[in-house]
Amino acid sequence: MTPPPGLPARVRVTRPPLPLAPPLKAAAARLCPQAPQDALTAAALAIAGGAVIGAALRWAEGGSLAVETGWRGRGIEEALEEAVGRGL
Repeated sequence: MTPPPGLPARVRVTRPPLPLAPPLKAAAARLCPQAPQDALTAAALAIAGGAVIGAALRWAEGGSLAVETGWRGRGIEEALEEAVGRGL
């Protein structure tokens, strides 16, 4: 899969099915601890080298977006927002 324009070549953004599989749920909880993992209505994850480096999560009352420090400012935040839908 070719990454969207502007993303680093080794980063991909995916919208996994809900509920998240246990390893993805753990990674999302690490990045967005305030998100109610069992009440998600949408999720997008950024993956690099097999590791989750960013997450955009949405639930009925709100949303959250987080990207690991070393990956910020590379267009990942924007790609996650677009994948999960605007309004986070």
